[in-house]
Amino acid sequence: MRRIFVLGMLFLGMRLTAALGAPSYGAQELLAFGFLILAAYAAGEIANGFRVPKLVGYMLAGVVFGPSVLGTVSDTALTDLAPVSSLAIALIAFLAGSELRWKELRERGRAILSILATELSLTLVAVAVFLVVLRDHVEFLRGAPWPAVIAFSLVFASIAAVHSPAVAMALLTETRASGPVARTSLGVVLVSDVVIVLMLTGVLALARFIVPPGGENAAALTVGAVAWEVGGAVLVGGAIGALVTIYLRFVSRELFLFSVMVALAGSEIAQLLHVEPLLTLIVAGFVTENVSSPERGAALRHAMERAAAPVFVVFFALAGGQIALTDLMKMWPLVLPIAVVRGASIWSGTRLGIWWSKTSDSGREAMRRHMWTGLIPQAGVAIGLAAVVAQTYPHRGGQLRTLFLALVAVNQAVGPVLFRRALDRAGEIPDVSPLRAEDIPPFAFARDRARTPV
Repeated sequence: MRRIFVLGMLFLGMRLTAALGAPSYGAQELLAFGFLILAAYAAGEIANGFRVPKLVGYMLAGVVFGPSVLGTVSDTALTDLAPVSSLAIALIAFLAGSELRWKELRERGRAILSILATELSLTLVAVAVFLVVLRDHVEFLRGAPWPAVIAFSLVFASIAAVHSPAVAMALLTETRASGPVARTSLGVVLVSDVVIVLMLTGVLALARFIVPPGGENAAALTVGAVAWEVGGAVLVGGAIGALVTIYLRFVSRELFLFSVMVALAGSEIAQLLHVEPLLTLIVAGFVTENVSSPERGAALRHAMERAAAPVFVVFFALAGGQIALTDLMKMWPLVLPIAVVRGASIWSGTRLGIWWSKTSDSGREAMRRHMWTGLIPQAGVAIGLAAVVAQTYPHRGGQLRTLFLALVAVNQAVGPVLFRRALDRAGEIPDVSPLRAEDIPPFAFARDRARTPV
């Protein structure tokens, strides 16, 4: 009840503030940022009381207080707070890369690649075939010639196969889960981002060949640009990681501010050099973790976790605020079957990949039964890829993006709940006495905390 009262008072305070008149430049964004931190945190605590992941509460706060329902946070404020989402994605990418250790990749590499190959292939084929069959009921396929139907179905299916490192990291942080299901899920979603960027690039190139876009968008994609976007990201990320390692070795001071600077500068450098920002920072985090000493790497990681705390909460609240309930309600007869087809493909592909890998991991049975749930959620990277398609094909691509955002809303609402329940059933959530929220850094991973045997 106390959290509900807090939400009510926050809402009333925002209404009273708005009644005072038009705010000065920049005040609206600061007010919205502060409101989302407090409101989303309170909603997360309420959700946690019902054994629902906190990030679901964060997103629900964004939906309720966003433009779709109460309108406390306007569309303009959501747009102006877009840099917060960019910073959050940069922090998540660096921290996610720092969770990839070369030794562990060698141990789990075969399982990760086997699972990734099977579930991505099945998802791509199943979703594409489903759209082709229902082409007369899909707005961006209706009335299109057969080659265009196949091309746009494959483009949508490529984006639908995307997973969410942000959700995986957030849930593993919140639950402090550790074990084969948690670690392998994280490895799959991280590697999948690289694979899906390459896959979508190839599929979009095929679509441009079959259905050439008009106007200036015709030159939006070239083989050389794609090669640089991916290969250059590895080079730039490696250079950033090397510079961070040198700083940790010879300076290692003011790590809180330095961690924010690394995320911001890394993202900006990637955009200026036209390379993939997410991949760039994942590589930077990976290099830093595996080249620097464990003590210095841990110090930077914990500083970045503290810096990410408010950004992390607002990121998911903004994601919820961008969900258009009206569009979702109109599309649910089509979106729900697509979500079921995607979920069934991930379930089948994950089990097939685990069997194919022939892993001798003691947690193989738990992985076979539960790991698929960690691949259901979708978030920032997928939305960004949909925006690329919309830019290349303004008309049909825009319709494709609208349908995909509705699919993301469903997967974001269901996926985290399924994954948390699966981790609990797999016995990977440690049974320890609860800690205060301020004692738990928002991205602190399970290896730095108590573990329970699987």
